[in-house]
Amino acid sequence: MPGLPDLGRWLLWAGLALAGLGGLFILLGRLPWIGRLPGDIRIQRDGFSCFIPLATSLLLSVVLTVLLNVLIRLFRR
Repeated sequence: MPGLPDLGRWLLWAGLALAGLGGLFILLGRLPWIGRLPGDIRIQRDGFSCFIPLATSLLLSVVLTVLLNVLIRLFRR
């Protein structure tokens, strides 16, 4: 089967990417300002809590967009 080695290679890269993403989340969890920016909404009541990280999501989106654009331009050359 010619497709089986390709599938194995794809699964290997997907696993490495997932492990890298997990490591990134561990590192981001140690930063004190992630999730505590001024635009993040936190609602706490008796028996209920809701957290909406608007500012953190926007900041991470901008940083990842810039990073991916730089990487794409570097690899196109």
